[in-house]
Amino acid sequence: MQLERLRNDRKAAIAMLRRCIELGIDHIDTAQFYGHGFVNEVIREAVRPEDDVIVVSKVGAEPDPGGPLPLRLAQRPEQLRAGVEDNLASLALEQIPLVNLRRTDTGPGLRAEGDQVVALDDQLAVMTALRDEGKIGAIGLSSVSLDVLRSALPAGIACVQNAYSLLARDDEAMLRLCLEEGIAWVPYFPLGSAFDGMPKVTDEPTVITAARELSATPAQVGLAWLLHHAPNVLLIPGTTDPEHLEANVEAGAVTLDKATLSALDAVQTRSGDIALD
Repeated sequence: MQLERLRNDRKAAIAMLRRCIELGIDHIDTAQFYGHGFVNEVIREAVRPEDDVIVVSKVGAEPDPGGPLPLRLAQRPEQLRAGVEDNLASLALEQIPLVNLRRTDTGPGLRAEGDQVVALDDQLAVMTALRDEGKIGAIGLSSVSLDVLRSALPAGIACVQNAYSLLARDDEAMLRLCLEEGIAWVPYFPLGSAFDGMPKVTDEPTVITAARELSATPAQVGLAWLLHHAPNVLLIPGTTDPEHLEANVEAGAVTLDKATLSALDAVQTRSGDIALD
């Protein structure tokens, strides 16, 4: 999503993606509605078949250039299918390895109203049909509750992408269910968010202290905690800064001893459920 900020510098956006690949990153998260197609376009230009990179996309919203927000919900089955087709076209792929169904059950963001309130079974029916047709390889869920995940398990869910960080651990039970079911846990806002009411991990005193003791940055400690917390975590921290990118990758080498982990685990979760309306 952060690549939207480089809309006026396409070369820089492509260079960022190439640097990701050089650093060994093989999982890129995107959506057609990021930057009204701009992000997918630069991914198509930057990522080559021989790079062996998994591009994961998302449906459930669409661009709304003239609206109060840059996107609006697109939850109806026909809109989900259209979203997959748009992603296939903009990424120039015959199959998207994994597509997340972005719902509105939990987390920050828009809430469904009117004809955008759609039953999970109706949405999963079109997603499984798209998988059967070979247009998507696997189905993920985003911004879902524990009950919704449980209901969706028979459809075969490959990952869950919810807002989650050291300071936002409301979904602990869901993370554990994913671990039991062999489902990847992909936290967005892994370091908190700029939304009002959502604190930043890098401002947490315990994190700052741990970073100082480890000669690391607070961001690296926040990311390292996620990787230590559960083995099914896949990180997608966004950035447009090459130095931040390299620092994020280096977080994978940060070792947290038992005392540091205990101190971080003891930090109180204080996430907020924020709707943009």
